[in-house]
Amino acid sequence: MNTHRAKSKEPVKREAPTHIATAPNQVWTWDITWLNAMIKGSFFKLYLIVDMFSRMIVAYEVWETENAEYSSRLIRKASLAQGIAAKDKPLVLHSDNGSPMKAATFLATLEKLGVQSSFSRPRVSNDNPYSESLFKTMKYRPVYPNKGFKDLNEAREWVAEFVRWYNHQHLHSGIKFLSPYQRHYGLDIEIMKKRNETYLKAKAEHPERWSGDVRDWTLPEYVTLNPMDTAEVEKYLKQQSS
Repeated sequence: MNTHRAKSKEPVKREAPTHIATAPNQVWTWDITWLNAMIKGSFFKLYLIVDMFSRMIVAYEVWETENAEYSSRLIRKASLAQGIAAKDKPLVLHSDNGSPMKAATFLATLEKLGVQSSFSRPRVSNDNPYSESLFKTMKYRPVYPNKGFKDLNEAREWVAEFVRWYNHQHLHSGIKFLSPYQRHYGLDIEIMKKRNETYLKAKAEHPERWSGDVRDWTLPEYVTLNPMDTAEVEKYLKQQSS
């Protein structure tokens, strides 16, 4: 008996999502991570939005379940707090392909807010690097309770304290050891100017201690979601400005 096997379709190669931020509140990324509860097999869900340019956490909530209602509430709260409605160009909100991110209710909320949705490629784990990196920072903190939280209130209190530390005290290596709050609200320019002046003065007073130039404290003018070469960036920015 002859059998015929249908030719399987070759997987479609999808381009990596491309977004560039040149200032705060242009591109946000968000995700949901699970926080251990003390009861085995139970978890609390942390919903969190981070600004790609400044790395600042702009909104977060902790719940016991994942659903579109909580996701919609989160983006409404963040949009109101950051004045997104007054922006000239739509905010981009990037996420993975989880069901709360693609739920019809949530997408309808984005449309009402004038927010442009963006999604990672299917089965690609590193298309949402800023959210993933932030969650890693959180869970590798020495004070993170690896044995779990006893209840929802304890989880919320711990996350609130983490967000305060992260936004205001954490000197982020990705933004030249500024706090996300400083970068988000434009305090970085004066801080970097003073740092550079301090280094130049130190070198002038003790040149024998320096073997080369002082440290470069220049901040990058843009941030990309995925790696891009300079030509790609220039082309993208030109398209966005036209």
